[in-house]
Amino acid sequence: MRPRLVFVHGVGGPRDATAELEGLLRALAEGAGAAGHSRVVPGLLDGSAADVRFAHYGDLFMDGRMQGGAGRSTVEAGPEALRELLLEAVDERLAGPADEHEARVLRRARTQLAPEGEQQGLGNVGRLVLNAANTLMALPGLRRAGSWASAAMMVHHLGQVRTYLDREGASGTVPGIDRRIRERVAAELDPVGPTVVIAHSLGTVVSFETLHDHPGPVPLFVTLGSPIGMRTAVRPRMRPHPLRVPESVGAWLNFWDRDDFVVGQPALEKHIAMNDAAVAPVSRRVDSDGAWAHPAVKYLSQPGVAGPVVEALEAAALR
Repeated sequence: MRPRLVFVHGVGGPRDATAELEGLLRALAEGAGAAGHSRVVPGLLDGSAADVRFAHYGDLFMDGRMQGGAGRSTVEAGPEALRELLLEAVDERLAGPADEHEARVLRRARTQLAPEGEQQGLGNVGRLVLNAANTLMALPGLRRAGSWASAAMMVHHLGQVRTYLDREGASGTVPGIDRRIRERVAAELDPVGPTVVIAHSLGTVVSFETLHDHPGPVPLFVTLGSPIGMRTAVRPRMRPHPLRVPESVGAWLNFWDRDDFVVGQPALEKHIAMNDAAVAPVSRRVDSDGAWAHPAVKYLSQPGVAGPVVEALEAAALR
């Protein structure tokens, strides 16, 4: 049996799905080779080792009303919600060790997000968010690795997390966007045979919720750079609540990097209950080369990430 391998992307706008999938597979192949699975690399790249799919939903965030098709501004859609998300990300980052430059940038951004004695009207909150985002762009590698040409683009992309979690009909979001995104992901899963799911960033939230309604087996669920650990901005808004591992999941590996800005509390096993088969998330730290680590390809090229994926695909193929 040829198992299915589904990649679920994170924040960002419409993308070339074919090019994106090729990049993800190349990164996975690089990591697999480094993990001692070089014999599997040709099969990953030519599709013989797995039925590879890419769940794409970035276009659903675009309402076409902004010039050039850039989509709705997430600051306009929910400035207070986005401020909460950025503030929590900054606080989590400040709680860990940081060099002097990084700490100075983070402290300045926090002051901009939560100034003392200022009125917090919607327009003012939007301004505070953009100012803080502009400051955060000074973090090493953030602009380059996030593919963000401006602070406004960064805000727009990160705001997709809260747009999804605002659910249908709330805060001016597109009605039913969360449901339509999950339908896109569900359409790529094998309803009967085994599916290994690799989800990144916002895609980890979407996949977690989608898998609760998925009937087929998922021998391995891999989450990369997940914001699920954010204790106020993300986790309480996820469904179903209280959070527990989907029954379809046979194993869950959650990878995080200290240099990944959007990861909150990374030890998901502390916050998500086991399923009936006693499966719990297992969180593992990986270390990048020092550049900002959030892109999925940074994770997939790590042997500690790619190795378990290849092993799960090989095991599923033998069933």
